[in-house]
Amino acid sequence: MESTAADAMPDDTALTPQASDTEPSPSADNPVMELALKDLQQRRDALEAEIAEMTSRKQQLEAELKTSFAGQSDAIARRVKGFQEYLGGALQGLVQSVESLELVVQPMVVQPSPLDQAASNAAAPASTDESSPAPAVADTFRPDETLIRDSLQRFLQQPDVYADPWNLRRSVDAKDIALLEDWFFNQGGRGAQPSRGTRPRNILASAALIAIIGELYGDQFQCLVLAGGPERLGEWRRGLQDALGLGREDFGPSSGIVLFERPEALVERADRLEERGEVPLILIDAAERSIDIPVLQFPLWLAFAAGPGERLDDDDLL
Repeated sequence: MESTAADAMPDDTALTPQASDTEPSPSADNPVMELALKDLQQRRDALEAEIAEMTSRKQQLEAELKTSFAGQSDAIARRVKGFQEYLGGALQGLVQSVESLELVVQPMVVQPSPLDQAASNAAAPASTDESSPAPAVADTFRPDETLIRDSLQRFLQQPDVYADPWNLRRSVDAKDIALLEDWFFNQGGRGAQPSRGTRPRNILASAALIAIIGELYGDQFQCLVLAGGPERLGEWRRGLQDALGLGREDFGPSSGIVLFERPEALVERADRLEERGEVPLILIDAAERSIDIPVLQFPLWLAFAAGPGERLDDDDLL
């Protein structure tokens, strides 16, 4: 019967309240606190994301700094070092090349002027051998001597103002004839002659020369005038145009007369004419103080040499 009594006694565990497995949230009964906690959680998450992003950015910047500064600096240093070594080798090679050069001045061979030859021939005793040939330079125009002298004598007469173009329409005097005869028969068409005192007189003598060369060579020659300056070239163009009855179309690269300010351009043009089998006739104004050596290689050139006190340079008038 003891068991019956025991069964009748109340169960302690049934009378003792059981603890809950989960404690209730302290904010369960406080909605304001719940909202504050959510806001703080969101801020924490945002800060953690920002920190993570900044950390990643820091690592990226460190990598870029290493690449941009350390790496690039190292590459630049290697390039500079390589260029330094190349430059040193090149300079060393240059020094060796200079040391191996034979710095010997080659003698310059200058052909004597026809005037010098004539003076030396006059000073030397006359040769007993009359059969020795005359200098070839003086014989250049001997086959055409009759035609040339007839033309020169015709130029002494009254001017023919209605002559065809490229024929002399003005008359010259005896000094002009003497100048041209010496140039044709003593200098062989290559040499300097004393200026006639003024540019118009030199242009007139040149016009007579152009008329004769035109009869000898026809269309196979071109006249090249060197006068360093637009004013001088304009004076040459007007003078030749009047004396030979020419027009503006006769002055130009593909025409009968070409005007030049620089000797380099003139020499280049003369070379092209000779390559085509044509003959350049070069006329040099008296204001030119020197003659470039390349001009001397051509078969026909006449340079007017200004006399003492002769004012043919426009710069002297400034």
